[in-house]
Amino acid sequence: MKKFVEEFKEFALRGNVMDMAIGVIIGAAFSDIVTSLTDNFINPILKAITAGARYDINDIGGFASNFLSSVVNFIIMAFILFCLLKAINKALTIGKKKEEEKPTTKECPFCKSQIPIGAVKCGCCTSDLPAEEKKKK
Repeated sequence: MKKFVEEFKEFALRGNVMDMAIGVIIGAAFSDIVTSLTDNFINPILKAITAGARYDINDIGGFASNFLSSVVNFIIMAFILFCLLKAINKALTIGKKKEEEKPTTKECPFCKSQIPIGAVKCGCCTSDLPAEEKKKK
């Protein structure tokens, strides 16, 4: 049971899950704002373009108008969430040090060619490489 809880904790705190949770929360918070924007600004523009025609919800035109409003609402929400998550991810990386990559090759002291880091004999000049001194702790 302990291992299960640890695995769930690792899964829940993974970056993608946190991004998704933030997206759901922010999406719910901005939903009313975007709906209001669509209803109060975009729909009047659509009505002006269609010469103020009124559509019944059961009419095909009313359905198309509502669908178009929903699509615009979705696009606005997706853009807001994209910008917000991009800013959050950038803020989380500020101050983190990049890990230095460990070298995979070293230079042969005899012929100066590049050889694998764990090599004990040079592949180019076939010299036996001197054993490196181990660091004392």
